[in-house]
Amino acid sequence: MAEKTDGPPAVLGWLGFAFGAAALVLTIVMFWAGPFAPQQSAGVSLGELAADIARSAARSVAGQPQPEPETPLRDIDDVLQIGVGLLAALAVVAGMAGLVRRETGRAALAGMSLGALAVGFQLFTWTVMAIVGGLAVAAVVYALRDAFGDILGGLFDG
Repeated sequence: MAEKTDGPPAVLGWLGFAFGAAALVLTIVMFWAGPFAPQQSAGVSLGELAADIARSAARSVAGQPQPEPETPLRDIDDVLQIGVGLLAALAVVAGMAGLVRRETGRAALAGMSLGALAVGFQLFTWTVMAIVGGLAVAAVVYALRDAFGDILGGLFDG
């Protein structure tokens, strides 16, 4: 038999579920199939990073001012990440609104859970990538310890 409820139909709950499911699917697609914007190889990026560090250190030692920060351009990956955040937030808000309206709790809780899971998955992957990226930068700086010896004050001496 069908379950009979006294409250309003779970429109906001199911809307939150749809937003949460879309956010989670988009997050997983971005993780497995992305990045979608053209990327330089890791060697080129690390080489440019090392060159920037050397130029910055040379300017600092010479007492010259550092260049003004540049505004990064948005690419398709940035737009997709913003879209995931927006969908996840809409899922949580729609789920909460469904609970406030006293709609059937399952759809609202599922929408809130999927939205939170999409954000959690994104935060987890970014945390892991930040740790790995930090280790790569530390390895580059360590590999260039001879060039930075005077600047780093014997940090890498035994």
